[in-house]
Formats: sequence, structure tokens, C-alpha cells
Amino acid sequence: MPRTTPLLTATLLLGACVPAGHLQRARASAPAFDPTVFFAGDTRGVGSLKVITKARQTVRVTGHGVVQPDGTIVLTQDVRRGDRPVVHRIWRLRPVAPGRFGGTLTGAIGPVTGDTHGNALHLSFRLKGGMHAQQWLYLQPGGQRSRNRMVITKLGIPVASLDETITRGTE
Repeated sequence: MPRTTPLLTATLLLGACVPAGHLQRARASAPAFDPTVFFAGDTRGVGSLKVITKARQTVRVTGHGVVQPDGTIVLTQDVRRGDRPVVHRIWRLRPVAPGRFGGTLTGAIGPVTGDTHGNALHLSFRLKGGMHAQQWLYLQPGGQRSRNRMVITKLGIPVASLDETITRGTE
């Protein structure tokens, strides 16, 4: 039987501490997820972030999206993580082909890529420190809410996960 190093064992155990709720598929053929429609106007999100070796934190996000004449959605967000100061970020997503999107995000290293399939939007981007983010957003029936499940990995090992509900409007 192959031997494992203590570092590998510790890394695998820590990775196991990050919830894998994103693996529960909530895909459906309808309603169709169009990020330029869902994120236009005001949105708010409330979620739970788990970073390995740290306590779970509440994340609150307020956003406002504007669709540009070329079809790009510019989404400005204020993100509050636990009791930390608010972080301001800007997403820019534009259609590049049917069901495919490209863009940028404040804090991302390089481009954001995305694709839609039925009610699901999948986004992928790199972060500082060699980390990689994968987000799966599932539009809920009625089109006013979306479940956001994000996993951040380093060297292919999950180091953080977010489970969030995003709601259109400011109610």
C-alpha cells in the first residue's frame, strides 16, 4: 500500500472540512438563466462562507446591474463578510456566443468565463495566490431568486465554499 506524507494527509483532511453542497445538482431546463436579465437592477444576497481552518461567516451582498448597449451587464456589488469592512467589486459579463459569456471581475486574475444550460449559470475565474473559483448559480422557479454555490480551490483542493441565495429587487 502506498504511503502518504503527513502534509498530504493534513491537506486532504482540511479539504474534507469544506462543505460540498455545490455538488447537489439543482439543474432544470426552465426557467432559462440569462445573467443580463437576472442581474439587471437591484439584487441582494445572503450566504454562508466556510474557509478551511476558520469559523463559518455570514456574507451579505447588495448589487446593482446595468445592461450596456452592447449587451454587457455591469454589476456593481458591495460585499460584507462577517464583521469585515465592505468590499466593492465590479463584474462585467458579455455574451460571446449563444449560452456563453466572457468578462472581468475586480480581484480576478485574468478573464471570467461562463456558460448557461437551462436554469444553471456556471462561472469560472482565477484569484490571487494560485486559487481558482467555480460558481454554479441556479435560477429558481419564478425567476426572482438564484442559489449560488461557489467553491474555491488551491492546487485542486477545496479551501473555501459559499452557499448563497440571491434575490432580485430590494425588498
